[in-house]
Amino acid sequence: MSDYFISPSERVRHNIFPGVDIFTAAGEQLMLSYVVFEPGAVVEEHSHPHEQMGLLLEGEMIFIIGGERRTLQPGDMWRIPGGVPHSAIACDNKVVALDVFHPVREDYR
Repeated sequence: MSDYFISPSERVRHNIFPGVDIFTAAGEQLMLSYVVFEPGAVVEEHSHPHEQMGLLLEGEMIFIIGGERRTLQPGDMWRIPGGVPHSAIACDNKVVALDVFHPVREDYR
């Protein structure tokens, strides 16, 4: 184990919704989350006090943030202030995204 590098076996896995798995690693003040959606998987509308930003790496998804709906492609980014409701729907293919949370989400440790 290293203080600087995180191997796949050291990441924490959570199934947050059917067909949606996240793999997380946390520092002192922020958390990185690698998110994998099966085709058609849905992250139901929710909110949390954490600031969140993300990047779509693979696939296509519909993201709804604060009532604004967008279809995202690889390379698209988002930012979600704490407390703003949001949801996401994977389209016809697997989706991979990267999310960053501040502060650390203790429920994802």
